[in-house]
Amino acid sequence: MNIKLIKTEDDYQVALKRLEVIFDAKIGTPSSDEADILGLMIDEYEKKHYPIEAPDPIEAIKIRMEEMQLKQIDLADALGGRNRVSEVLNRKRKLTVEMIRNLTARLSLSPGLLINDYQLTGQ
Repeated sequence: MNIKLIKTEDDYQVALKRLEVIFDAKIGTPSSDEADILGLMIDEYEKKHYPIEAPDPIEAIKIRMEEMQLKQIDLADALGGRNRVSEVLNRKRKLTVEMIRNLTARLSLSPGLLINDYQLTGQ
């Protein structure tokens, strides 16, 4: 096992290629251990150099709705009616604390994600 810290983009590309070769190594073998270590190092490099920002609350709701195959009407009870759902999803109205609580339960989304600020349309 010849592992080198990932410090540059070239190191990163080499690590990715090596991981691709040993990815399916039998568990408990030196190659499997190397794959585990490389995976951790690659993950850390990507977090630092290719961060992925969380979506804003409205995008998060839309993404979860798509994942759960929900329509706007399915959130009417959580947001206070059909019109409210439309207003919120079209960024005409901000989420309230009660809406956030209801959406947290209904969509299994983090309240921390839903309380983030976002722009309304026309502002």
